[in-house]
Amino acid sequence: MQYKLNFSFDGESLTASLAGEIDHHAARGLRGEIDTRLFASRPRELVLDFSGVRFMDSSGIALIIGRADVSREMGCRVKITGLSRGLLKLMQLSGIQRIENLTIE
Repeated sequence: MQYKLNFSFDGESLTASLAGEIDHHAARGLRGEIDTRLFASRPRELVLDFSGVRFMDSSGIALIIGRADVSREMGCRVKITGLSRGLLKLMQLSGIQRIENLTIE
């Protein structure tokens, strides 16, 4: 596995701290793990922390869009944090910032 994922939950926010590389194979595993925690904790906010991500392709964008869709159905907002300059540029080029329940910090 080329990624690591750690969770913390404070009763309001579920933080998923990602590290490593996010490609098609990693995104599949991340999707399952994040959704399982999301449904179990029912937070008001899902924070996806990309501080430890070295590489991400379009599969990472799809991962974020999918989590934003699932979260919206639950009444949960999504916040993206810890983006490197390169990942921030990828996010901006994708137009992902236009998703209504998603913010990028």
